[in-house]
Amino acid sequence: MQRAHVYPMAQALAAAALFGASAPLAKLLLGEVDPVLLAALLYLGCGIGVGLTKLLQGLSGAADKSEAQISRSDWKWLAGSVFAGGVAAPIILLVSLRSTAASTASLLLNFEGVATTVIAVLIFRESVSKYAVWAIVAVTIASILLSWDASGQWGFSLGALGIIAACVFWGIDNNVTRNISAKDPLTIVLIKGLGAGSFSFVLALILGDQLPLLTSLFGALLLGGISYGLSIVLFIRAMRGLGAARTSALFGTAPLAGVALSLLIFRESLTPFFVLALLLMVAAAIVLLNEQHSHRHVHEPINHDHRHRHDDGHHNHDHPGMTDRSLTHSHVHTHERVEHEHPHLPDIHHRHAHET
Repeated sequence: MQRAHVYPMAQALAAAALFGASAPLAKLLLGEVDPVLLAALLYLGCGIGVGLTKLLQGLSGAADKSEAQISRSDWKWLAGSVFAGGVAAPIILLVSLRSTAASTASLLLNFEGVATTVIAVLIFRESVSKYAVWAIVAVTIASILLSWDASGQWGFSLGALGIIAACVFWGIDNNVTRNISAKDPLTIVLIKGLGAGSFSFVLALILGDQLPLLTSLFGALLLGGISYGLSIVLFIRAMRGLGAARTSALFGTAPLAGVALSLLIFRESLTPFFVLALLLMVAAAIVLLNEQHSHRHVHEPINHDHRHRHDDGHHNHDHPGMTDRSLTHSHVHTHERVEHEHPHLPDIHHRHAHET
């Protein structure tokens, strides 16, 4: 695996760890905050945290000006992400949970990774090797083992179908976000967090939810800023280099962090399922880290805007007065048609179709 691919994989795993840690920490808040209101505060915390980060960067002069900004053509993808992942999926999930056994819901939520991969392959034509498929299967099985409750009740109902539908919406969210992953992730998360959080907050007020104590309110906002905001930023950056399917596979290790933190917070006992799931997820990560994909491929002419440097083999254009080709920056630029062969993954420059 090229060194350039190791970094986004590390970002995906870090995103998974942050998001996975949110589950046991949010459980501590559920006694004080109603579920719909908690979801709203987590998303608002996500947006507010990123907004404060951008504000502080601007005031200190440390703003990252190398990131490409959202353009008019990106808004349809951003709107799809906010609606699918921030509004539709959480609401469908909350409604479906009312008539679905907890054990059933936990297992069905693992369908998100499968949905993301199927949509990426069938609709967005993303390349997925047999090694990546096995890694995705291993992570899915490990997640099922972590969420399995032998003493719980299993049932399949309209509510269960609703949970599957929620996972499909999250799969759509992951894929449409991939299409704008080259743009400034802070701006994407700011809009998504404030948009989805505001909608859920209004819904919570309509449902009659009461605002919690200030300690719980700020705790939820802080948790959302870190476990949601920073996690989503890392997830978006990982998709730049890995594509939606592989990033979702690595993000599927999130339950591992949640269970590990639960062992510390709630003093839950270590189970054989946890050990087996850990081994499966480690094996899946190793497979993805060592995945090799190389063939002769064609880059068709394209005009786009994203963060880049001129010593990466794909950006050979020059600027007046430019002396340092390792400088990272962004601007609208044109790629001429080129045909070559080298190891690659479905990053923002390698989302070409493959012969079957």
